[in-house]
Amino acid sequence: MEGEDAAMAPLPEAFVHFLEANGLDPTLYTAIDSTPRYIRVKPGCEACIEEVEAEVKCNLEKLEWLPAFFSLPPHVQIAGSRAYREGKIYGIDAASGAAVMALNVSPGDHVLDLCAAPGAKLCMILDLLGDSGSVTGVDAARHRLAACRTMLQKYMLGDQCRLFVADGTSFSVIPTRFRSDCESCESGLEERVDVFKEWTSRRPWKERKRASKNGTPQLVSSSQPPELIYYGQHSGVVGLTKGELFKTLSDNEIANNGYDKVLVDAECTHDGSIKHIQKFEHWGWRTFQRRVLDAERTDDLHSLQLNLLTNGFRLLKVGGSLVYSTCSLTVAQNEDVVEQFLKENRTAELIEIDAARNWPCKGGCLPKTWRFDPLTSRTSGLFIAKFTKLVI
Repeated sequence: MEGEDAAMAPLPEAFVHFLEANGLDPTLYTAIDSTPRYIRVKPGCEACIEEVEAEVKCNLEKLEWLPAFFSLPPHVQIAGSRAYREGKIYGIDAASGAAVMALNVSPGDHVLDLCAAPGAKLCMILDLLGDSGSVTGVDAARHRLAACRTMLQKYMLGDQCRLFVADGTSFSVIPTRFRSDCESCESGLEERVDVFKEWTSRRPWKERKRASKNGTPQLVSSSQPPELIYYGQHSGVVGLTKGELFKTLSDNEIANNGYDKVLVDAECTHDGSIKHIQKFEHWGWRTFQRRVLDAERTDDLHSLQLNLLTNGFRLLKVGGSLVYSTCSLTVAQNEDVVEQFLKENRTAELIEIDAARNWPCKGGCLPKTWRFDPLTSRTSGLFIAKFTKLVI
């Protein structure tokens, strides 16, 4: 008992009560300090592994169940390594990588990452796409999406990507698929107004003056229109007018022309995230109650998660796949959201994740759902469910 009490000591009383109220075993968190860190190697940079090992002075362990991922001791920092600075490796938890793999991204897919920041999963999707298809990243936090844009530029992955500051519960921009009249669009650029040309980081003087005068809100609401803050040369934006890009379509049109794959890694209490738990150890547990366990915030989360999932599914084309994930381990933010969503959407079907057969995780409370946790998986906590859209 004394050993158990000692292991539990770092967890604040409010957090322990939160875990107990949600049916979670606090001993899941006894493995936090020994849980490995993970990196993903950028395609074509596999030769850098020995270089990284020499620099961080430890061996990297290849994950057999997750391609291009390696584990390293939890105390090892990679941010100062040459391979990281040069954009050859990414810092990303293996459970997050599993969520991306569950999408089964194929070359040519048009993918929506509805809660894209800070960008590690977005970059992984782009690496899997190769030279075809597109990725649309959406986030309501302007500063976080700006960091995502910086990440795209660092890893030279922005060519087929576009980023929108927007509320994920109301975002409605569908992918721009190549059309037979694209050549005529390009030839008529001079005659058309409000045409998107090649992206530049420098905003027009009038726009900068207006932003300076009014201030730039860090979070957008559902009533605000999407703001395009980045687009690559082959993201499908160049040559379009604003009217064409933001054209309103019917649900039937979206069903035929929507995204092939959608990732909804929804906002949550982050109670399963090792990174967040360790941040509170640094910040002090006094802030934990306000930032994570505030009753009003947790009550609102279920509605937010359901709305994000519902809108992401609305933007999915028939036959496409959607992955819903959170870094919470509570049933309320995971299985309960999934159950309510299925009741309200008769075209949605929960489907198997083939890759999960080899994952070091547990099945969720609903069939075909999966849970990673520090004790079982040696990763951060993550819930994953996968859906497809049926024809009715």
